[in-house]
Amino acid sequence: MANGLVIIPTFNEIENIEAIVKTVFDLKKDFHVLVVDDNSPDGTAENVRSMQEQFPDCLFLEVRKEKSGLGTAYIHGFKWALEKDYEYIFEMDADFSHRPTDLPRLHRACLNGADVAVGSRYKKGVNVVNWPLFRILLSYGASFYVKIITGMKVHDPTAGFVCYKKEVLQNINLDAVRFIGYAFQIEMKYRAYLKGYKIEEVSIIFTDRINGKSKMNSAIIREAIFGVIAMKFRSIFYKKSF
Repeated sequence: MANGLVIIPTFNEIENIEAIVKTVFDLKKDFHVLVVDDNSPDGTAENVRSMQEQFPDCLFLEVRKEKSGLGTAYIHGFKWALEKDYEYIFEMDADFSHRPTDLPRLHRACLNGADVAVGSRYKKGVNVVNWPLFRILLSYGASFYVKIITGMKVHDPTAGFVCYKKEVLQNINLDAVRFIGYAFQIEMKYRAYLKGYKIEEVSIIFTDRINGKSKMNSAIIREAIFGVIAMKFRSIFYKKSF
């Protein structure tokens, strides 16, 4: 059995899902894949089911009733992975903004001592392709803002390309994680940071999606801006929940 599970959350990713799954399975490193689909009306889950005939022992599917947020999709996947006893659990987008060929690099970082390996857009300058300037400024500014508020020495705290060692997820209270949008990525790293886990960044090139629609919206941005301050205060005054 593979010791690494790649969790891919999906909502209307029919244009990408088959290609991303097959690219992961073409890697020399043996990974399993779990797709957590939020009942996509475009047939994403049906596509995955058809692929399971080709990959019966390494491709898995969990379908939720409705679109409930990125964070809850990953929490669902984390719990599934822990039940199955995977040693290394990965987060990755379905749209090829994260290159599957970088998965072994994240895995290697954890094999070499990291507890959390982050595929970082900003460890070495700005490695983002096809984003408009305002989006780069928003993302880079948010990263700087998070570092100031939380004290984490992580250049890309909002990154969604991550490898966790099993023990990290076992020791984080997943039921206490509050954020459901992209701020979820910040909260997970912050909870790992507060518990003293080693977070290492691996420089990657992030390429904006070509197919499908971005899930970014103003509510997600507000959650990240105002939620980070609230998270910091909770970590000070309600330490037991962290």
